[in-house]
Amino acid sequence: MKPLLLAVAVLAFAAPAWAQTPATPAPVAAAPAPPYGAPIGLETAQALIDRATAAASARGFRMAFAIVEPSGALVAFGRMDDTQYGSIAVAQAKARSAALYRTATSVSEERLAGGRTALLALDGMVPVAGGVPIVVDGRIIGAIGVSGASSAQDDEIARAAIAAVFGG
Repeated sequence: MKPLLLAVAVLAFAAPAWAQTPATPAPVAAAPAPPYGAPIGLETAQALIDRATAAASARGFRMAFAIVEPSGALVAFGRMDDTQYGSIAVAQAKARSAALYRTATSVSEERLAGGRTALLALDGMVPVAGGVPIVVDGRIIGAIGVSGASSAQDDEIARAAIAAVFGG
């Protein structure tokens, strides 16, 4: 009888605490990703590589740059002298990931760091900063992938090239 009485007393005192537990807020829906547009052309892709090369040179980096169309297919590629060979495939993979998933790979990196390990199961997902979608008139026309320095520096160079070619 005493154990039953003790259990009832514990529940009676705990009930008000449970009632005060705040409700879990509803998740905020993310803004939809921009739609795809007409693929980036070779001339514009080469301009991005030229600007990225200039930005990397100014910082003393040796990098690889890949420009892809929305499907992830390679449009243009550039590699600075003495860039590590591993950066060739990484730059292309970052660009393809940013185009296919319509999001910067830095966002995927942050989500993975926050515990979203399911990203690792997605085919072609590269959760390492340095891949950035190229958005013109609200549409994704391709993506740039940069590799050769730290992921934050790769991302910085990618964004600098986009800003130099398209402004903003």
